[in-house]
Amino acid sequence: MEAILFEEFGGPEVLRHTTDAAVPVPGPGEVRLRVVAAGVNPMDWKVRRGFLEEFFPTTFPAVPGIEVAGTVDAVGEGVTGLAVGDEVFGWSTTGAYAQYALAGGNLLPKPAGLSWEAAVGLPVAGETAARVLEQLGVREGETLFLHGAAGIVGTIAVQLAVAAGVTVVGSASVSNHAYLRELGAIPVEYGDGLADRVRAAAPRGVDAVFDAAGHGVLPVAIALLGGEGVADKARIVTIASVDAAEHGIVYSLPEQDAERVRGWLSAQAEGVVAGTLRLRHAETFPLKEAARAQELSESGHAQGKLTLAP
Repeated sequence: MEAILFEEFGGPEVLRHTTDAAVPVPGPGEVRLRVVAAGVNPMDWKVRRGFLEEFFPTTFPAVPGIEVAGTVDAVGEGVTGLAVGDEVFGWSTTGAYAQYALAGGNLLPKPAGLSWEAAVGLPVAGETAARVLEQLGVREGETLFLHGAAGIVGTIAVQLAVAAGVTVVGSASVSNHAYLRELGAIPVEYGDGLADRVRAAAPRGVDAVFDAAGHGVLPVAIALLGGEGVADKARIVTIASVDAAEHGIVYSLPEQDAERVRGWLSAQAEGVVAGTLRLRHAETFPLKEAARAQELSESGHAQGKLTLAP
């Protein structure tokens, strides 16, 4: 089958396109998918560079990618609720950058009105947005500062928070400010003076901070909540700042309760179909151009979800 492999850590150049990779065979509790779309997200290039070995150890040769959407092609022993031909989306256990991929119980049915690109854009970003907002405990009437609000995770988090009656101040490049206003957020620009711009946008103060972008923002987050002496650091959560522990900040990791995740993503998928939740798709690349897609992802300049089509 066609697949992307890498056999060492490094830059995009370590990704190798092949047409003779072995087709995976589903074991007990697994299904095989004929991949229609594979998601490209920052986690992929961080794994490729070896940055996440502490959390997600890599066995070489490895197929990148965890987000997958496709059609069930084969069913392993003991699988219930799924049959050949079902259209699903979720997480791959063998790597999604391939024509075929295996998955366990982390799959959801794809609603008929949900595009493949939208389906594969939900697993990581949708789970992350819902999880962090829950960890922060933001409530109606509060104000949230979301750093990196125009990204894939930020896009979903802004809309979920606004729908819950939360005022969202979101940082982004100026080119994304109109987009954030459309989502219901108050945009502010990145860079020096960020804390002052957030305070001007939220004169009554900020109740919680969601760091989805990193780049040294945690001292700003602490200052916005009152400084080291009085900040409630439980109301600051990051998914992007590797120095979180140095600041006493929670670095959020994926939710382990599969049923809770399924509930979050099912609701979000229904929202996309109904038009109440907006996703932003940037570009679909052929599988053989996975290195170029990851390069764009790593640059931070992709305006929306990047996907691969095997």
